[in-house]
Amino acid sequence: MFDPESETLDPVARLRGFIHDGGYASGGKLPPERHLSDELGLSRATLRKALDALERDGVIWRHVGKGTFVTDGTAPKGKTGAMVELGRQLTPFRMMRARLAIEPAIAREAAVNASGETLRKMQRAIDRAKAATTWNEYETQDDLFHRSVAEASDNLLLLTLFEQLNEVRRAVAWGSVTRETSHPSPDHSSFPEHDAIAAAIAGRDPHAAYEAMRKHLGSVARRLFGEV
Repeated sequence: MFDPESETLDPVARLRGFIHDGGYASGGKLPPERHLSDELGLSRATLRKALDALERDGVIWRHVGKGTFVTDGTAPKGKTGAMVELGRQLTPFRMMRARLAIEPAIAREAAVNASGETLRKMQRAIDRAKAATTWNEYETQDDLFHRSVAEASDNLLLLTLFEQLNEVRRAVAWGSVTRETSHPSPDHSSFPEHDAIAAAIAGRDPHAAYEAMRKHLGSVARRLFGEV
């Protein structure tokens, strides 16, 4: 419940503490504003100012219609805002074309350089995506899967490029996505596609990894636009 006295405390620090104490990892979704306002004892206006500050600092990112998510916290101050602004100027089709140009090449590098830990992260995201009981849970794990592929490239520049690409993707206005079910079905096409990417990377096959990622993103683009 909103407590007027709490407004005198640093709302940004309190929100940071909530994220830290709550164990929200990169990609984790924060509760709705109404819940955060009650939990922190802040007015909605003060809470939104605190959220704005953390977004500018690269601690969180927000997507209209999806919610507020935690980043890895490594984005330089001001960088996230620039990426968000770029995303607002980009069409979903152009965004997918950019992913098709970049992510298959990252997957190819991952097949050469992946460590055991990044392979485990990849599989963990795959397993959790298949077990997701909501689309939001699935999308969080899908995001973590693609990030784990970038981590597996063992190339800081490629990982940074992926993170920037991902920030722009989150800001693109995708419009209203109609879901016919409450969660992905067991035969959701991305499941075997993710499996194929992970298998090619684990098998140290750069060409297969490139093609598997290209096929996956092409499949996503066709579902969205009917063509790529």
